[in-house]
Amino acid sequence: MATQIQKDLVKSNEQYASNFTEGHLALPPAKKYLVVTCMDARIDPKSAFGISLGDAHIIRNAGGNATDALRSILISQHLLGTREIVLVKHTGCGMLTFTNEAAHEVVGKQGGKIEKDLDFQPFPELEEAVRGDVAWLKGNEGLIGREISGWVYEVETGKVRQVV
Repeated sequence: MATQIQKDLVKSNEQYASNFTEGHLALPPAKKYLVVTCMDARIDPKSAFGISLGDAHIIRNAGGNATDALRSILISQHLLGTREIVLVKHTGCGMLTFTNEAAHEVVGKQGGKIEKDLDFQPFPELEEAVRGDVAWLKGNEGLIGREISGWVYEVETGKVRQVV
């Protein structure tokens, strides 16, 4: 039996597909860049960063984490031709609110079974986390494109600011 979420997905997709005219777009992103950002539901990368369909890859995960995104970044660069990386973390991120120990405790209390050494990769300071991920990416020898910038998206205002 379909859930309400599933029913809504089908209904919304039917409406979207009835007006869809972009099936001709090429597989590689037209503007040859990718965005790594958080999975937070308050961020709409397409609208907030001016990304049109077919322009860029958008890789989302908890915290906009570079190490978690590496597999997708390598595929994007080596197989699909992107050369620039835009890393965007955000204010009010949940990754700022807990430690590894606290996350392990919560998961365990809820019956989740995970490896004891799993790193949830929380971070205590936003801009330092951006700088750290950008430095890690720039030092990664597997990457082709070395144009990498770090940003903070402010969920309160919708504005971005570059972190140097």
